[in-house]
Parts: sequence; structure tokens; C-alpha cells
Amino acid sequence: MKIHEYQAKTILSKYGVAIPRGEMALTREEAENAAKRLLEQRASGVVVKAQIHAGGRGKGGGVKVAKNIDEAKTWIEKILGMRLVTHQTGPEGKVVQRLLVEETLPIERELYLGIVVDRATARPVFMASASGGMEIEEVAAKDPNAILKVHIDPAVGFQAFHARKLAFGLGLKAEQINEAVRFMTGIYKAFEDTDASLCEINPFITTTDGRLFALDAKMNFDDNALFRHKDLKELRDISEEDPLEVEASKYSLNYIKLDGNIACMVNGAGLAMATMDIIKYAGGSPANFLDVGGGANAEQIQHAFEILLSDKNVKALLINIFGGILRVDTLANGVVQAAKATNIKLPIVLRLEGTNVEQGREILKNSGLNFIVAENMKDAAEKVVAAAGR
Repeated sequence: MKIHEYQAKTILSKYGVAIPRGEMALTREEAENAAKRLLEQRASGVVVKAQIHAGGRGKGGGVKVAKNIDEAKTWIEKILGMRLVTHQTGPEGKVVQRLLVEETLPIERELYLGIVVDRATARPVFMASASGGMEIEEVAAKDPNAILKVHIDPAVGFQAFHARKLAFGLGLKAEQINEAVRFMTGIYKAFEDTDASLCEINPFITTTDGRLFALDAKMNFDDNALFRHKDLKELRDISEEDPLEVEASKYSLNYIKLDGNIACMVNGAGLAMATMDIIKYAGGSPANFLDVGGGANAEQIQHAFEILLSDKNVKALLINIFGGILRVDTLANGVVQAAKATNIKLPIVLRLEGTNVEQGREILKNSGLNFIVAENMKDAAEKVVAAAGR
């Protein structure tokens, strides 16, 4: 689950991470009042920042600095409600529905801090770089040595010597080291306590008077751990998510929309990945990732159909099921009910194996519907790609 910058900063501030003064605004009036208050409190200027779940906002025109209230009003009017397009939103962009209005700070250096889970080592890795303000992927591609890394043993946790190693590596001043240790320790504690999968401060800044701040913040959380964090679940902004993915989550379906034209319904994440791969190998393009899980029932199968068919790009549907926990006859009944209920006209290719597969094939045969049955995954991929191209 993703959250907005202002929400991430609120969480981090509870762990002693310094953030600029600022307020979130939903309306033009709220934003203007926030800017006035900051300027009245002797801020040298304000920054008007679009709040969307995507990076690259500054390059897209979603972050602007104002020296006075008139400039602030101009940027507020321009940014609030705009369709902001960045390299992460895709060409369709995202409509800006929230703003963060913050004080400007006297920046001396822009640095980078970030924590992710390194699946290769099964440990969190704390990263730092002197190339703050840039996309970390660009830094890694151009100069991998510019990224400092410390892998953290979960049994031991993040220690002061880890933080000092990163702080000295960033070239911080001697008088800033202790504060940097507190800053980084707070970030790691927030990451750990919230079951985050990502915590990124870009830029992490030093000011001309020697202070340290999180000028930007990004946090993502492990969906599987949200049952432990009711407070975090309330931060979810479904207006920032794909409507089909939101709908799928209501029925415990694991769905991610892609840009192809062949819809996939599969049970098991590994099988779903293999299905998408073999569709590409056969010359097609998957329209989605959809894992109905091992315990899906006929109702969930019908909802899955409805979600898949809501994607106007879909030209054919591939159902690839290996019946273990989910019996093939249960799946077949769900497919028949869903096909009849949705009055589907698109070609449907099925590859079925596993528990009660013969009963499942008999159900499909007697349904009166024109399903295309495949012998194996390769056959299924070739048939669905051909069907989508008709």
C-alpha cells in the first residue's frame, strides 16, 4: 500500500525525523491559508507540492516555489486539479486532488536515504547517496559506487555504527554526525514498526545553518501486514489506485492491470507469472496479473470475470488453472456461471489440470458455451494469442 508524502512525513516525525513545517490542503482556500500562516511565521518562502502516488512530480510541474503570497496563489491555482504526468504515472497522468504547502529551507546539500528489503539476502538494506534529488535508479545505472549500502541483520537491528558509517560516507560535517545517527535510527525504527516495504528520503538535506531535514518522503507498506496496523489502513487513498484493482481487492482477488489485450485468470502467483511469460513468448501481451487464489469460489470467479471484462483493451481470455486446493470442477462451474451471467462474447481459452479435472472438462463440454480447450500451457498461449488477433 502506498501513501502520500505528507502522510509519510507525519509518520516519520513521530520517530524524531525532522521535517519542514507544512500543511495538507484539499481546496484552494485551505492551501492559500496555509501559505499565509507559514509566511506570517517568518518562512522565507513556501513550496506548493502536488500530492500523488508517483515520483517525478517536480519535473512534471507539480512542485513550485513561491516567495510571497501572490506567487503562492498562482501556483496553487495552477497545480490543484491539474492532470500531472510523470515518468511513473504513464501518459494518462493523475489528477492532483491534494496539495502540501511547506516552508522553504536554506539548502546546502541534497542527499539520499532509503530502506528496502533486499530479497537476495533476506534482509533490509539501508542505502545512502550524495546524489540526492535525482532518481536513485539513474544514479545506480550511471555510477553504482555512488550508492552506499548497509545490510541489517533483523535479529540485531540498525545500530549506531551503521549510521555513522553512512554519515561519514556522505561526507557530513563532524558536528552533524550525532544528529545524522538519530535521524537514520528514527527512519529505520519507523520502517520496522510499520512493516514498511520501502522508506525513501529524497532529498535528505543539510541546511546552511547545519540542520538535517527530510525534504521529501515516500513510504510503502506490506499489504499482508496491514491487519496489524489499522491506523495505516485508514491512510489508503483509493482515488490514487486503479479502479479495477480497487474492485478486485473487495473480493480478495490479486489483480494488477497491465497494458496488453489478453486477460489472464490463474490460481497461484507463480503460475500467473509463468502464464504471462508464455503469452509474451507466443507473441502476445497480457492485460493483467490475476491470481484468484487456492480457495476461490464460484462467486469470486464471477467477480473476476466482471473485472477482466471491464478492461476495454481485452480481446481474449486465458484461464490457466492447476487444481490443488481449488478443484477444477469448482472452477469450471464458476466459469460457466460467470460466462452466462456476463454474456461474454470474447473467445475463452482454458487449460485445466489437477483435482477433478475430468469432471471439470465434462462441465465445460455440457455448458453449451464455445470454450477453446488447450492441452498444455504452450498450446493455450498459442491459441489465445491467435484468438486475440482475429
